[in-house]
Amino acid sequence: MPASPRSYHSPRRAQAASETQRDILRTARRLFIAHGYGQVTMADIARAAGTAVKTVYASVGTKTDVLHTLFATDIAESCAARTNAEVRASSDLESAVEALARGTREDNEQFKPSVDLLYSSMASDDGAREAWQHVVKEYRDALRDAAAHLVTAGFVAPHLDVDGTSDRLWFCFGLGAWRTLTVDCDWSYDDAERSLRRQAVTMLTDPG
Repeated sequence: MPASPRSYHSPRRAQAASETQRDILRTARRLFIAHGYGQVTMADIARAAGTAVKTVYASVGTKTDVLHTLFATDIAESCAARTNAEVRASSDLESAVEALARGTREDNEQFKPSVDLLYSSMASDDGAREAWQHVVKEYRDALRDAAAHLVTAGFVAPHLDVDGTSDRLWFCFGLGAWRTLTVDCDWSYDDAERSLRRQAVTMLTDPG
């Protein structure tokens, strides 16, 4: 009876494949931001990364897959978990809102090129629109977790439930809020953070 073929695992080969994937993703991000997602082809990415088109597909999948992977990386590197931990450790609404303002400001400032990329691409590209919807869902879910704590701790006005608190946090600290002030109105992030923090406290304590 012939012996079963043994699986072969090469740590060196796996490391090389991982490095190739990281290089391709870095290259794709740079090209997307510089030229726009819709204008960049997989051939462009392969050429800039110094590899073959088939290697790009084998390593990272389709162009839509590349975009989703890039934003999944951004989400994993965001400070959402740390921010919500600070919210849960807060002793009052003001300190909780301060943590949210600081944390969401940090993420919006750090990942501004990525957010700009999605804003410029989602209207004309289904892949970009899907990535945007995923980013928004993850962001809103994180704010909803914070809202649940604020309601449970009794930090907000009695008439506000988790949904109402979550909506107000999104209004004050969501992607649109930061972009409106820092991009459309050309405010500094410091000024935007102070204003949004004050607005959040007012909205969450309003007796309705």
